[in-house]
Amino acid sequence: MSRDEEILKRLLENYKRPWRPKAADPFRSLVRIILSQNTNYKNESTAYSRLESSVGAIPESLAAAPIEAIAEAIKPAGMYNRRSVVLKNVAEEVLARFDGDLTQVLVMPYEEAREELMGLTGVGYKTADVLLMFDAGKQIIPVDRHIFRISKRLGIVPENAGYEQVRSALESTAPTGRHEDVHVLLIQFGRDICRALRPKCGGCFLRDLCPYPN
Repeated sequence: MSRDEEILKRLLENYKRPWRPKAADPFRSLVRIILSQNTNYKNESTAYSRLESSVGAIPESLAAAPIEAIAEAIKPAGMYNRRSVVLKNVAEEVLARFDGDLTQVLVMPYEEAREELMGLTGVGYKTADVLLMFDAGKQIIPVDRHIFRISKRLGIVPENAGYEQVRSALESTAPTGRHEDVHVLLIQFGRDICRALRPKCGGCFLRDLCPYPN
């Protein structure tokens, strides 16, 4: 077993998956992913609930709603002026391109589905990958800021590695069928132990495999 495989093995052994996504309409999932960017779960959840109750989190409702109404609903998530424009544009584009239904995109092969999603306003690599992992069951590992930090500190990838290099390195190392778990648990590890400031290196279960403390 390689050092990188041992790292992910210990991660999976030391953490239990705290939650599983519930089956949802993929457009609603996309809305939540957009709202979750650069905010915490509580703020995202509050913003989504307000949006659902006041405007509706479906393409038809968002496309028809005034920007101001969307912005007011999603204020708890932050950056509401920009996000409201993104959500309205995405709703209009999904209606025009996919007749309001993203299910047809999720069944496409990964690269094709990713390209289609990234053609939508405000949807980049990570947003597309998160949707395709959770809602389409693709065996991929989206990379957020925690995963970037951890992968570089552990020496899984070079310090100058970009999104695709980190994703590819983790996906090639993750056990079959555990990619979603690796994604979720790496984020948990980044919040609990391998924090950006004052990481808890002393009690880390990966200390003997990690060059960072030295």
